[in-house]
Amino acid sequence: MPYDILTLRRFLLQEYRTHGVEKDLVFLLEDIATACREISFATRNGAFSGQLGATDSTNVQGETQKQLDVFANDQFISHIRNCSRVVALVSEELDEVIWLKRTATAGDYIVYFDPLDGSSNLDVNLSVGSIFSIAHLPGRVQVGDDKALLRAGTDQVCAGYSIYGPATSLVITLGNGVHEFANHLGTGEFRVVSANMHVPEDSNEFAINCSRYADWDTPVRTYVEECIAGTEGPRGKRFNMRWTGSMVVDIHRILTRGGVFLYPDDRDNRDKGGKLRLMYEANPMGFLIEQAGGLASTGRGRILEIPPTSVHQRASVILGSKNEVERIEAHYRDFDAAGGIEAEKKAAEAEAS
Repeated sequence: MPYDILTLRRFLLQEYRTHGVEKDLVFLLEDIATACREISFATRNGAFSGQLGATDSTNVQGETQKQLDVFANDQFISHIRNCSRVVALVSEELDEVIWLKRTATAGDYIVYFDPLDGSSNLDVNLSVGSIFSIAHLPGRVQVGDDKALLRAGTDQVCAGYSIYGPATSLVITLGNGVHEFANHLGTGEFRVVSANMHVPEDSNEFAINCSRYADWDTPVRTYVEECIAGTEGPRGKRFNMRWTGSMVVDIHRILTRGGVFLYPDDRDNRDKGGKLRLMYEANPMGFLIEQAGGLASTGRGRILEIPPTSVHQRASVILGSKNEVERIEAHYRDFDAAGGIEAEKKAAEAEAS
């Protein structure tokens, strides 16, 4: 191996020396990387190990769990337990918080994670991934007090994700830029392949689930219609539409070449707060996008500043290239200035009568 190869361990040690990253966080991230390697191996060999397919259970979101959802969740828990500083775990796959310590003190780590994002893609051999976020406990609290774990996105000390595709990638931020590592199959090491990733301010790609068109609010419809109007439309150029069904994959594409990802709240999911979960999807991805120079918005404000009210809270999510997100936010401002959702309801009722 060339001596100048930057492995995950060397990178983390540099962060420790240069930016004062805590040693325990270094060890925790290495444990998470190990969990990701285990999950990657399982997804590649699921057809042979009998791990593909659904279970008879659902998670807290009411979604049917795949066997690999359960396996990935177990791997995260098993490896994260190695770090004595971790006080609690919040997983998409578990209704309840897992408290790991009898005494919770200031500076302990809280780990929020989606162990296998996009698992519906497994049946058709498309890429899936894992998402995680780490924050400090701000003070000594009573173990079992879940409200103490409701940290805003601005409190994150680290966020990242892994992709299980043609290569197994690990993308992380410690608050000093965004860096991508790929798992080298010969050595098992994660080696840096892209340092200081940057989201271009402009783009000609957007990612959204167009099957929800009938439920979108006017600002989202307006933006998408502008994009698909092509060179004759108000944008004066063609846009590509991409949608994989895995947030990890769509966000990785944006970090690599720009674009915007939208999963806004809409008429169908508004009562729930949206579709995606704040603590282990929107916040970590928002942190990564911002660290790479992009914006992370609900359409009406910064995602990382949303006050959390529950560990499984949902949020409206618009992430990506700065100028595209700002354009969408402008559509929301115009919409709200004209009366917003209530004005639309009244107009629809008047038309129906």
